[in-house]
Amino acid sequence: MSRFLLDRFEVTVGRFRKFVAAYPGSKPGTGAGAHPLIARSGWDAAWDSSLPADAAALKTAVKCNSTYQTWTDAAAANEHLPMNCLSWYVAFAFCAWDGGRLPTEAEWNYAAAGGGGADGQREYPWSKPPSSTTIDSTYAVHDCMGDGVMPQSCALSDIQAVGSRSPGDGRWGQADLAGNMWEWVLDWYKDPYASQECNDCANLASTSSRVFRGGSFGDGASYLLSSARVYVGPSSSSDSVGARCARTPSVHGTNIAIRITSLDP
Repeated sequence: MSRFLLDRFEVTVGRFRKFVAAYPGSKPGTGAGAHPLIARSGWDAAWDSSLPADAAALKTAVKCNSTYQTWTDAAAANEHLPMNCLSWYVAFAFCAWDGGRLPTEAEWNYAAAGGGGADGQREYPWSKPPSSTTIDSTYAVHDCMGDGVMPQSCALSDIQAVGSRSPGDGRWGQADLAGNMWEWVLDWYKDPYASQECNDCANLASTSSRVFRGGSFGDGASYLLSSARVYVGPSSSSDSVGARCARTPSVHGTNIAIRITSLDP
């Protein structure tokens, strides 16, 4: 696997607001958001119809649940919350506009599992040793306990600002690889997940569903495992699904996921 950068934070409401302000001029052109070493991984013009037509339609599209949606039409208290209600197409478009791309499933898995070697193949992104099953509310936003209140059901207050659970950071410093929001990846869903080493690859053979990884604010511990996979149609949006962008550095080097610290959460 070639060297790649993976954002420290999930896409926030504040970052997404800039994309909305530039929309529809922020829509991707053909080939945008591609992995430079994976053919046909960029934006396909056939997907244009799967994006909202204008900014008003985009604002409507990201209001998928009046109880849990993090988007607000005017900047308010949610700017550092992870953006949710994103379809795969909107997540792809945002990352392309932001100068990045959606990570491949292999890249995302590499970061969440801590790569290989003695410190890799972690059950959870923070696991030390890798087989450790330690998990509680200091490590991840999960199980409807983000606000610290024993729930009868989830509340919007259970979604927390990105990076608020630093003990749960992954090996290279990415926050919320487990919990807060599921995160879209590039790949179409394929079962079983490849067991052999993947070298700059993604599953681009069209099926009915795309993959998201990482668990959400409402999920129990088993969904936060680095190995957990969920899939749904790319046009679907959910209050538990957001995104994190990957980037390809201009200088090649060690195969390692490196956090980006310069982006405002």
